Amino acid sequence: MTVQTPIQGDIQTQIIDAFKFRHATKVFDPERKLSDAEIETILEAGNLSPTSFGHDPFRILMIQSPEKRELFREFSWGANGMMSGTTGQLGTASHFGIILASTGALMTAGSEYLQNHYRTVKQLPDEVIEMFNGAYGQFQSKDHHITSDREITDWSGKQAYIVLANMMTAAALMGIDSCPMEGFDMDLTTKTLADHFDIDTTKWKPAVMFAFGHRAAEPAFAKTRRSVEDTVTWY
Repeated sequence: MTVQTPIQGDIQTQIIDAFKFRHATKVFDPERKLSDAEIETILEAGNLSPTSFGHDPFRILMIQSPEKRELFREFSWGANGMMSGTTGQLGTASHFGIILASTGALMTAGSEYLQNHYRTVKQLPDEVIEMFNGAYGQFQSKDHHITSDREITDWSGKQAYIVLANMMTAAALMGIDSCPMEGFDMDLTTKTLADHFDIDTTKWKPAVMFAFGHRAAEPAFAKTRRSVEDTVTWY
């Protein structure tokens, strides 16, 4: 078996520089489009992201049609550049999308969906599937108390955020801008997905919107964060 060695060189500096470069871009340069290879790399980074139990409780919708994007305009202030009436991310991003989170219909322990996932995606033998069912069942009912549909959907949303974080980091390492967006009406977004995108919203709910592209201008404010000493405690 070939053992892969870690990336060598000044990788630490590259990582920190990428995080310093990244900012929540409100308006993109609409003339600068990402290449197919660039967006494929970003999406593959998301697809390879870790999720709890390896359940992959997410879907990624890429919405490139201007007409489809406009369906979200009136109730997605976070995708309007933070101000209603501007073109914002919806109108200027090279690529725009929504990550969906699985509901309890799919992610309740023992569900038909999970049994199929174990067999066809994870390719587990029956005895291991039985072990997964028991461990995940205890995790849901006893360890974390996530048994209602809302609780399970929120748990899936946590996994969706891991996916988006990795997509944004991959983009930043390539010098590509991004923006995560929670500023939307959940009920109206859910209805729009059902009515216009043929999404079964009993199984999938919107977790977070995102945009990728290249900034139209440099950020108006310098990036500020608490110090590492203030956020990290060692014991």
